Amino acid sequence: MTADELAGRLGDPALTVLDVRTPPEYSGARGYPCDPRQGHVPGARNLEVDALTGLSAGEVRELVGLPEGAEIVSYCHSGQRSAMATAALRAAGYDAENYAGSWHEWSRRDDLPAESS
Repeated sequence: MTADELAGRLGDPALTVLDVRTPPEYSGARGYPCDPRQGHVPGARNLEVDALTGLSAGEVRELVGLPEGAEIVSYCHSGQRSAMATAALRAAGYDAENYAGSWHEWSRRDDLPAESS
């Protein structure tokens, strides 16, 4: 998924946006200095990628709390952690996609909204 595709789907109840970075990265309290903005994509849920590792498909579905087949896009800082999360989500039966540009790209685009908590 591209930044423009994701931006066009913000607020779509059929899509869950999953930020798989650490809670301080998600909140905007701590991030990478190369990013001009800190925070997260509006409406994104935070579920750190480490929480998804080593779980069965059923355990992943229980943790995520969505029915099998739900549409999810994951992102992180640079697309690496979200690629791992996407693999775990697909193995659990989700229609999962990686936003490879992730926060590194999103934070540079002033035309894209951001939230911090």
